[in-house]
Amino acid sequence: MDWSDDDVDAVIDAWSEILPDLDLTPLDVMSRLRRVARDLQGIREHAFASAGLRAWEFDILSNLRRAPDGESMTPSQLSAATSTATGTSTYRVDRLVVRGMVARTDHPDDLRSRLVTLLPEGRSAVDAAMRQLVGAEAELIRDLSRGQVATVVEALRTIATVSAKPAAPRRNGRRTR
Repeated sequence: MDWSDDDVDAVIDAWSEILPDLDLTPLDVMSRLRRVARDLQGIREHAFASAGLRAWEFDILSNLRRAPDGESMTPSQLSAATSTATGTSTYRVDRLVVRGMVARTDHPDDLRSRLVTLLPEGRSAVDAAMRQLVGAEAELIRDLSRGQVATVVEALRTIATVSAKPAAPRRNGRRTR
């Protein structure tokens, strides 16, 4: 594997000369993470498209596929699981109903609610997209040992935990702790 300098190294080298007192380690990590995230977005979109899906369709279908109650969820459960507004979720489910990937049925235990259920067409599409996605992502990490993968996963979990915390409130333009 070629470990020669990349564009992030060039940015860090330049900033090191401008601000020699500043530890640029976060930039070294986060700039690469941002670039990988950008590339992953394209890989994901390609994987979903190969199965005839868009990212939002995959999101809904995969939530239904993993649903604990047998590939069915209420619209409010789907909305919460996909972090979308109920109106957006309804519109998206409508599109998937038209495509024959999901169906709406009466909820057997709650007359006020409905269920969104994954149909065979949707199951086939989401399974194909997942297989394509995992294959493409496996290619990205093929040169890493299991130990390296475990280290990356642990580090990313830590970063994700910190980034998910709400920012401290600001007072006079400065963060308080």
